[in-house]
Amino acid sequence: MYRSGAVMAWNVFKFCTALRGLGSIMILLVLAVVGVSYYAVVITNYGPGLAAGGFDSLIAFLVLVLFHCLLVMLLWSYFSVVFTDPGGVPCNWRPAVDEERGDTDPLTATEFPADPENSRIRFCRKCSQLKPPRCHHCSVCGRCVLKMDHHCVWVVNCVGALNYKYFLLFLFYTFLETSLVTLSLLPQFIAFFSDGEIPGSPGTLATTFLAFVLNLAFALSVMGFLIMHISLVAGNTTTIEAYEKKTTPKWRYDLGRKRNFEQVFGMDKKYWFIPGYTEEDLRRMPALQGLEYPDLDAQGF
Repeated sequence: MYRSGAVMAWNVFKFCTALRGLGSIMILLVLAVVGVSYYAVVITNYGPGLAAGGFDSLIAFLVLVLFHCLLVMLLWSYFSVVFTDPGGVPCNWRPAVDEERGDTDPLTATEFPADPENSRIRFCRKCSQLKPPRCHHCSVCGRCVLKMDHHCVWVVNCVGALNYKYFLLFLFYTFLETSLVTLSLLPQFIAFFSDGEIPGSPGTLATTFLAFVLNLAFALSVMGFLIMHISLVAGNTTTIEAYEKKTTPKWRYDLGRKRNFEQVFGMDKKYWFIPGYTEEDLRRMPALQGLEYPDLDAQGF
């Protein structure tokens, strides 16, 4: 049994190391897909269409404007996820004590909480530190992440409390952009299977065909992923928590769809579709910092 456990631990370690090594490759892959799409839509098909005149020029102009706007938001959201720390546990963090409710400091031991049955107070043996509520250890990053959702190889980062909104916006704008590219290249794709002659060099035709197939595949896959995360936000849960609470009749952090949504996107509607928060939201909503979360128990439900 010991040998089997050691082999399993070693395999997991090698798997996590491989994921870390994929970092720059995945970023380059994302940029390559963007480059192929840009070449097919802007350079090959709709850029030259601006000089056609009439209704075709108007359609080309609208497609190009929408394409570039969505591309800017996609890349802004993507690199916000990549470069934003998902949130780590501060040094010497201790849970807050609510004296008005009669709570006392449960941390009388140096390694473990004195009340091991209190699920709100957890200890990470790998990091040798206390874990705030909704915090989990990431084997890929090698540390505890606040409100960890998952480790995403596409963004080369953990998705946690401080960058979850940016990740959702990345999915949202990726779905819109890939759907736009798919629809805009659909006439050219259909033309591949017609008997008529298709204008363009073999290279441009191949790029158009590849861009259509790639964007269609990404649009369908991201749509499913986006729907899943919308349901998670509506219930104020994460991917990890959704798996852990399968047998839980009532989720303690589910405060209603409106408040659940605001705990991810903030209260200022002008910033809902931008990868960022207002200073006011960060000040009055501790949940955006990843350390404190209102729950039904604290509100007497």
